[in-house]
Amino acid sequence: MDNHNIDHDRENRIGFQEVIYGASKTVEDLLSILLNFKERDKNALITKLQGDKAKILLKKFPNAFYDTPSEAFILKPIKSNNTNEEVGILSAGTSDVHVVNETYYTLKFMGVNAKRFHDIGVAGVHRLLGKVEALKAFKILIVIAGFEGALPTVVGGLLPQPIIAVPTDVGYGVSKGGNVALHTMLSSCANGITVVNINNGYGAAMAAIRILNLIKK
Repeated sequence: MDNHNIDHDRENRIGFQEVIYGASKTVEDLLSILLNFKERDKNALITKLQGDKAKILLKKFPNAFYDTPSEAFILKPIKSNNTNEEVGILSAGTSDVHVVNETYYTLKFMGVNAKRFHDIGVAGVHRLLGKVEALKAFKILIVIAGFEGALPTVVGGLLPQPIIAVPTDVGYGVSKGGNVALHTMLSSCANGITVVNINNGYGAAMAAIRILNLIKK
């Protein structure tokens, strides 16, 4: 089991534990890794875990949780905490749910409460404008969009918090695959927006965790 060289000391060094990338690992590897975490009485998060692998793992670990849209797998139930929601997750459309949920469950796994605001993209900008007062309450905003990826720029012009933008692969024609959204976000005229890779809800969540950990210190 130790052949996987799991970095169990990561939490002591940088404030959060190692997370498992599931897409390229075999079921046998994942079983071994999860047993390693379980033996240490630790919870574990697997990202990008395909459904066929998840079915097998859920039979081995019946108390585990799996979210189909995001392909996020959590080994043990997460205890709810009574802290305020610190991160707002905004998505341009309901088609972005796979990235929204990866972001949300990563934060939840790390002990951070977040609130999701679906379908408030610029095609109906009044939907965003109606949420501005509510969004002011969050310490960090994670803004997720496909197609032309304009939502983070609009949010950045309205609200003062750190904004982490996530382009998604949602779209067709020139927008297919997320490169247009990525380039739009990287070219944003809204000051100080941070941009992560296409569909990288996990990375956006971990960027938020680093900021929150610093605030708490």
